[in-house]
Amino acid sequence: MTALVITTNYGVEQDELVKPLAALKEAGVPVTVAAASTDAIQTLVGDKDPGETVTPNMTLADVDPAGYDVLVIPGGTINADTLRTHDEAVALVQTFAKDGKTVAAICHGPWLLAEADVAGGKTATSYPSLATDLRNAGATWVDEELKRCEANGWTLLTSRTPDDLDAFSTAVVEAAR
Repeated sequence: MTALVITTNYGVEQDELVKPLAALKEAGVPVTVAAASTDAIQTLVGDKDPGETVTPNMTLADVDPAGYDVLVIPGGTINADTLRTHDEAVALVQTFAKDGKTVAAICHGPWLLAEADVAGGKTATSYPSLATDLRNAGATWVDEELKRCEANGWTLLTSRTPDDLDAFSTAVVEAAR
């Protein structure tokens, strides 16, 4: 199994990128990080303070979704809001859902599910401020550490905040095994 993490080059919440990435690597899961460009990804801590930089392996436009089993969408308000404006990111989510694969999104990451029009009929969690957006996109929103939903022929894993990263990262690794 292989995993793909998608992000923009600025504004992703540091721990929501680096912790699932580290967990996948530690579990021996081949993982690729794709961003809008091949420039370094500048993470943020709490949406404001500069965090670590991460080097992407490729651009969103260069990803062949057929080569991956699990898609991971980290949050960060700036990242998530910008990522949903990238047609390539929207198309990746749509393809993973259509192909019956696993999509995992944390915090503000589920905004991309709404943009990709794949949230309908799913039960999901997110950062609380996205609850209305997800409901308007046809999802049932719940306030849980980790929500796994198998509806509509594909698996969705969602979590609320960086506080839920242990459960989220464990679920992502399990999905990629």
